[in-house]
Amino acid sequence: MKTVGDVLSALFDEEFVKKAQGYSKLFDSWTEITAKNGIADASAYSRIKDLNNGILLIEMDHPGWKQILQTKRSSLLNDFRANFPEMNITGISLILGKPNSTNPSSVPANHQTFDSQVDVPPQEIPAQFKNITMDYESIKDEDLKQKLIQLGQTLAAREK
Repeated sequence: MKTVGDVLSALFDEEFVKKAQGYSKLFDSWTEITAKNGIADASAYSRIKDLNNGILLIEMDHPGWKQILQTKRSSLLNDFRANFPEMNITGISLILGKPNSTNPSSVPANHQTFDSQVDVPPQEIPAQFKNITMDYESIKDEDLKQKLIQLGQTLAAREK
């Protein structure tokens, strides 16, 4: 049986996988970088939303957090540039977003932040991915199983 990493490596070329891992590390670094800049609490109420043309888009759920992040913008930008030079980050843009729920363990019970999960009904595995010897039924995490199935469907749709 193949691991998830094996399946992903089979689907993408090595350069694409490295680039994806870099983006993943960038998005995962938000908590660490805010803590380094003395605003650790901001990570529970904000997130990196996108990186487009060198501009890092940070979304937060309240104008107060936007003001706090504005005071640290230069320092945050320097940290992102130092940690991710290959991303060619040239600026940070701050926007307000809708509050929902994302990281319940780090957020007070009475506060809502961003919802990064979308409910998607279970779907059939595309035919071209059925030949990959992966036993989806052995994956106990239903969310991961559905995301892998969705990934296969998205790739199949793009190839058409």
